[in-house]
Amino acid sequence: MDGYKGFLGLLVSSLLVGFLSVIFTLIWVLHYREGLGWDGTALEFNWHPVLMVTGFVFIQGIAIIVYRLPWTWKCSKLLMKSIHAGLHTVAAILVIIALVSVFDFHNALSIPNMYSLHSWVGLTVVILYILQLLLGIFIFLLPWAPLSLRAFVMPMHVYSGLLIFGTVIAAVLMGVTEKLFFALSGYSKFPPEGVFTNTLGLLIVVYGALIFWIVTRPQWQRPKEPNSVLLQPNGGAQEGAGGLTVNFSNVDTPDSKLNHEASAKKRNFTADEVGQRSTM
Repeated sequence: MDGYKGFLGLLVSSLLVGFLSVIFTLIWVLHYREGLGWDGTALEFNWHPVLMVTGFVFIQGIAIIVYRLPWTWKCSKLLMKSIHAGLHTVAAILVIIALVSVFDFHNALSIPNMYSLHSWVGLTVVILYILQLLLGIFIFLLPWAPLSLRAFVMPMHVYSGLLIFGTVIAAVLMGVTEKLFFALSGYSKFPPEGVFTNTLGLLIVVYGALIFWIVTRPQWQRPKEPNSVLLQPNGGAQEGAGGLTVNFSNVDTPDSKLNHEASAKKRNFTADEVGQRSTM
């Protein structure tokens, strides 16, 4: 890997900042917001920021960069896809619980739902996230989709994943600010809770920036494996440069199938060679 030390430094920094974001969120709700509970009161609402920061920000960020870890490059692509999907699934479960907590709290106190920009952006990105997860499982993890479909969807999958992650960070920052305006009197006078929670927001922004930087560096991308072809617009495949390169290992072609195809090519080559010698 080119720039391994730089990658390792950014990776450790991102994990540290992400973990601090979770710790700061816990301190916020336990020290400043009276703790956690599940009784329809503000204590139940406090699960919302804790689970959102833990699942939607921290765990999702790890899931995004898991392919970039160089010590996993010797692992099978199917295993890494399973880890990638598993982390996103854990994040989705935490997000759903966080939504239940805030709706339950609002309904218990007869507070209107879905009236703020934070709620609109937040629910939209949750729906998109779950759709992204389901499509990723059915197209890339399960061996059902054809190679041409996977090649077509992959750029959109990568782009939408980063878009969702960025939108999540924006929604979290809106939610933190909204909560402070509602619950904190004298916010403009720099109270300790306000300063502490603003610092939490900055940590989340820095974590997102580190994840974006790591995942967009081409020199830190998982190396392509030798068995690759070029998918042509008409569905054919040929070797060479140009077009869209698709790695067979990225679409979980079984090793037995690759070995069978290689053996068949070798037999065809041998037969052709024998035929040429016989004509000579």
